[in-house]
Amino acid sequence: MTGPFHFLISIILSFSLLSGKSNGGTSLEQVAEKPNIIYILADDLGYGELGCYGQEIIETPHIDALAEAGMQFTQHYSGAPVCAPARCVLLTGQHSGHAYIRGNDEMASRGDVWSWEAMYQDSSLEGQRPIPDTVLTIGEVLQHAGYKTGMVGKWGLGYPGSEGTPNRQGFDFFCGYNCQRQAHTYYPRHLWLNDQRIYLENKNVPIHTRLDSTADVHDPASYADFHLKEYAPDIMHRKAKEFIRSNNQGPFFLYYASPIPHLPLQAPLKWVDHYRKKIGEEEPYTGNRGYFPCQYPRATYAAMISYLDEQVGDLVSLLSELGISENTLIIFSSDNGPTYTGGADTGYFDSASPFVTKNGRIKGYVHEGGIRVPMIASWPGKIAAGSTSSHLSAFYDVFPTLCAVAGAQIPEHTDGISFLPVLTGKQQESTHDFLYWEFPAYGGQQAVRMNDWKGIRMDMQEGNTDIELYHLSRDPKEQFNVADNHPAIVREIEQLMRREHVPSPVERFRITAIDGE
Repeated sequence: MTGPFHFLISIILSFSLLSGKSNGGTSLEQVAEKPNIIYILADDLGYGELGCYGQEIIETPHIDALAEAGMQFTQHYSGAPVCAPARCVLLTGQHSGHAYIRGNDEMASRGDVWSWEAMYQDSSLEGQRPIPDTVLTIGEVLQHAGYKTGMVGKWGLGYPGSEGTPNRQGFDFFCGYNCQRQAHTYYPRHLWLNDQRIYLENKNVPIHTRLDSTADVHDPASYADFHLKEYAPDIMHRKAKEFIRSNNQGPFFLYYASPIPHLPLQAPLKWVDHYRKKIGEEEPYTGNRGYFPCQYPRATYAAMISYLDEQVGDLVSLLSELGISENTLIIFSSDNGPTYTGGADTGYFDSASPFVTKNGRIKGYVHEGGIRVPMIASWPGKIAAGSTSSHLSAFYDVFPTLCAVAGAQIPEHTDGISFLPVLTGKQQESTHDFLYWEFPAYGGQQAVRMNDWKGIRMDMQEGNTDIELYHLSRDPKEQFNVADNHPAIVREIEQLMRREHVPSPVERFRITAIDGE
């Protein structure tokens, strides 16, 4: 951490930890030995893409076993329908009406940020808009609670050299992609190890390269440029295991933000071959809608998820090997719903099931398929095996929950409520009256979940303020707008939308219908 604000926070947090109480109702006496925490975040993994959530084609035995050993949540939500804002909500505990990062922002004013070669030559062109130094993250709180903190995977919250890099936002260790655009290949020329690049033995293949017009789409040799030597998820996984081994005396916090199964379609061949046999013949994806070409798109998409599942199983085995399983809380989730482009045939897998799986209802949208995500929590001896919870929660609840787990004071700025009592089978006294989202991109959107009611505003950048109203228990696919039949509910939701929105200081994140031109 750097800067005068973080010095002040150091004093405040150190003092608050002496109280031994958290707002989540758990004292340091109740958590005699601070548990290790591993939070695994998949990227664009749909609610229906795990076996334990009903997936019938893609195999996820290790994640399913995690659910069998712990608790499966059915009413958990992301903080936003795309990458960067969802991660900001997760790490800061503030919903998207208060959070600093509310959309993906490549900060094109820096230069040619979409040039693969320019980014390689000038690292300041990598990355996204940074979280400010004045924003408190869960990493910082856990550092002050005595945790060693590590982050592997995709960051997306501050370009190299900025105040928003992992090492300056509460993480002692970092290995992965700083930049979301760089993560548009699983065979990059470099990753980051803390604040230094580590160079890989991969050739330069610019993102969104297509097949040559003369290439034979059925010849594996035509795809050679898209399967190179060093696969980034392998490297990051090894570093995650090294971090666990180095800190196995605990306590440690590992934020494992896998880029899988975000596009492009690139996976280990053993898993691709497995699904080629299972799925059968399919048409190649030639890259005509962005991202890299792929000869076997369905098989490769499934392969990516099973590979991630294999990594989860490997982490669980490592904890057992080190004898720290019973003192480690594992939470698994996804940053938003499944994608709709780049060769990912999520309709084939019914990836957002039981919600609608099609463009306009999944990633990028505040409909259920875009923001309802799986969440599984496992903590042997603390969480009842095979349990299921319909507790209503969102990403901004993770911050106070992890504070409570660590016995740390929950900062007042959070919009979340600790769900530690739910995890441990105790009475959850505090619950949300509503959940709130806003998203300035994809036309501009707002949403409120209030009990079984859900209000949505779309096309707000065009000035629209009409609210669509859905009753989720009767209409989980959000097909029947009943706003005209329930004007009182609509008014209540409208008041919440007005109250929870604080205009963003970043022009790119403002919404015309509520902020003006």
